Amino acid sequence: LMVWLRRCTHYLFIVVVAVNSTLLTINAGDYIFYTDWAWTSFTVFSISQTLMLAVGATYYLTFTGVPGTATYCALIMTVYTWIAKGAWFALGYPYDFIVTPIWLPSAMLLDLAYWATKRNKHSLILFGGVLVGMSLPLFNMVNLITVADPLETAFKYPRPTLPPYMTPIEPQVGKFYNSPVALGAGAGAVLSVTFTALGCKLNTWTYRWMAA
Repeated sequence: LMVWLRRCTHYLFIVVVAVNSTLLTINAGDYIFYTDWAWTSFTVFSISQTLMLAVGATYYLTFTGVPGTATYCALIMTVYTWIAKGAWFALGYPYDFIVTPIWLPSAMLLDLAYWATKRNKHSLILFGGVLVGMSLPLFNMVNLITVADPLETAFKYPRPTLPPYMTPIEPQVGKFYNSPVALGAGAGAVLSVTFTALGCKLNTWTYRWMAA
């Protein structure tokens, strides 16, 4: 019975966590549409993406105990997001304007931290969490730089689902505008340790539930 429960929980996790991670981060490339507030949105989205990746990938990684599963989880999220962003292309947005968040390199670092420390969960939380938090905003900024003329395109193709009350009124200047990567990576390095710890704790709770 326990083997059956663990297998069911394992496959249920793949569907539930990966799909929900994708749904919660499906608009994570939409900071382009917040033209005047783009960098503020980028910082906030960086933290939300870090949360979903760190919790889900760590849970999956510690559940299987096999290094490489964090990358696998990020791959599922990426493929699902590619499919969802295909709707943008269908609406007429140019291909080089569609931004799909980059999770894979950060997930690979998470796997590396787990493998290099011989499956030490405490090292995974500390080292893996910091690596994910610091790397994700950097990789996604490189991703954003590849977009052709983001402001011009955003004005040319206004987002049809953006409600009026979210339309920027004044341009954003100051702290967020100056260094979105540094802010995202700085906050992420601290918060991701907590996020990763949560992923490990969820795994513990899952095993306790299956043993009950």
